[in-house]
Amino acid sequence: MDIVQVGIIGVAGVLLAVQFKGGKAEYGIYISAGLSLVIFFGILGHLRVITEAADTIGGYISLDGAYIGTLIKMLGVTYIAEFASSICRDAGYQTIAQQIEIFGKLTILVLSIPILMALLETIGEFLS
Repeated sequence: MDIVQVGIIGVAGVLLAVQFKGGKAEYGIYISAGLSLVIFFGILGHLRVITEAADTIGGYISLDGAYIGTLIKMLGVTYIAEFASSICRDAGYQTIAQQIEIFGKLTILVLSIPILMALLETIGEFLS
C-alpha cells in the first residue's frame, strides 16, 4: 500500500465518518477505527523491509541480535501506542489517550535499559 492509496482511503473514510457525525456519532468512530486498522495493517507490510534492513546493518557491524530485536520491539510499541491513543482521542477520551502514550513511553524506557547498560559497559571497558 503506497501513500496515495492511504491518503485516498483516509480522506474517503473521513468524509464518510463526517456524514454520521450529526446523527449517529458512534458510527463515525467505528468507521475511524476500521480505517485505522486497515492503514495499520498496511504499515505492517513495510515493517518487513525495515527488519530486513536492520538485519543487513547488523551483519555489517556485528551487532548482537538481541539489540535488533529490542529496536524492533520499540518500534512496535511506538506504533501500537500511537494507534491506540489516536483512536481514544478521536472518540473523545483524551485522558485515556494520554495514559496510553505515557505507558508506551515507559515501556520503551524499560526496553532500552539493557541496551543502555551494555553501552555503559562498553564505555567502561574503553576507559579502563
